[in-house]
Amino acid sequence: MALLISDEVVQQTQWSEDDFRMELAIFLYKRERMTLAQAADCVGMPGFLFQKELAKRKIPVNYGVEDLQEDVRTLGLSEK
Repeated sequence: MALLISDEVVQQTQWSEDDFRMELAIFLYKRERMTLAQAADCVGMPGFLFQKELAKRKIPVNYGVEDLQEDVRTLGLSEK
């Protein structure tokens, strides 16, 4: 899907295309509509740099119990 933003809106905000992409990715990430990896991919940067951007804006990383359990399984640390 392509999103068309009028020149008028672009001029009013004084944002670049990259700025719009970042703001949209952060908006969707904060509302848990995108994972960290998806949001980072949307803006074309590695996950750790996207995390740094979140930290700069004081936005917490979405990391719940399910994420922890999946990481424990991935690392082979869970009891069988």
